[in-house]
Amino acid sequence: MKKESKLKGITTSPGGDRLIWHPAFFEAIKMELSEYQHALEFIPEVQLTTEPLRIDVVVIKKSRDISIKKNIASIFRKDNIIEYKSPDDYISIHDFYLVYGYACLYSSLKRTNITDLSLTLIESRHPRKLLNHLCEIRRYKIEKKWKGIYYVEGDILPIQIINSRELSEGENLWLKSLDNCLGADQLHHVTNEMDRQGTAGKLKAYIDTITKANIENFTEVLKMRNRTLALEQALRDTGWIAKWEAQGEVVGEAKKAIEIAGNMLRNGFSVEQTAELSGLDVAKVKSLCCASLENI
Repeated sequence: MKKESKLKGITTSPGGDRLIWHPAFFEAIKMELSEYQHALEFIPEVQLTTEPLRIDVVVIKKSRDISIKKNIASIFRKDNIIEYKSPDDYISIHDFYLVYGYACLYSSLKRTNITDLSLTLIESRHPRKLLNHLCEIRRYKIEKKWKGIYYVEGDILPIQIINSRELSEGENLWLKSLDNCLGADQLHHVTNEMDRQGTAGKLKAYIDTITKANIENFTEVLKMRNRTLALEQALRDTGWIAKWEAQGEVVGEAKKAIEIAGNMLRNGFSVEQTAELSGLDVAKVKSLCCASLENI
């Protein structure tokens, strides 16, 4: 279980890095709707008041006449409010009403008709408790429109709840891959697609987040594939390559120290002498000594 930060949308990776999911999500949602980039405006962290009330993303249609056929955006109206939860978080009943309140505030403060808004909530698990509440308490009707996409019908606002892990990889690669449990095949697919589209340079937050969140599998993927210059540069810009190489040097140095210590023990050096000369702590040298005895 990964440690959850008190700050919204920030978790800790297995390697101890801070994972800041929302900038990566902002890049992912733009990639998902990239074929409509001429018709949409994307605004991150829209502040509603002087207090810290911020909407994760607002997507605004530049023209009311544009028809968005993408599965995650077919409910879009003029101004579209999106709430995103990181993989270790979820949309609670409380969160639903909070975000619904954001929509009402947005309508009032931006002088926008409520009928010109839509509401999208995205998480990485099935929102069973929330859907049950909306059916039983609010008397809304829930329709599973596509894989991972649930329409909430019965309100003046078009509302959808998206489980990103249920989405189709073919249709929603960027959102589905914004996760902390990706296999090597999934990571290979998303990095190949970055190469094919030449988008690595503009997905630095996205790359930084998914690499840190899936550090072991991503390392294996990079060992097995030839990186394009664009992906290589993006990884260097985020500092990931430098950290990976540094970790490799540390691991190599540790292995060398262990080999030296083992040779010293076999040649009659004491545990204390071995620890001092190899740079290893005494407990580590004692464990090496025990392992050597077991192999005799």
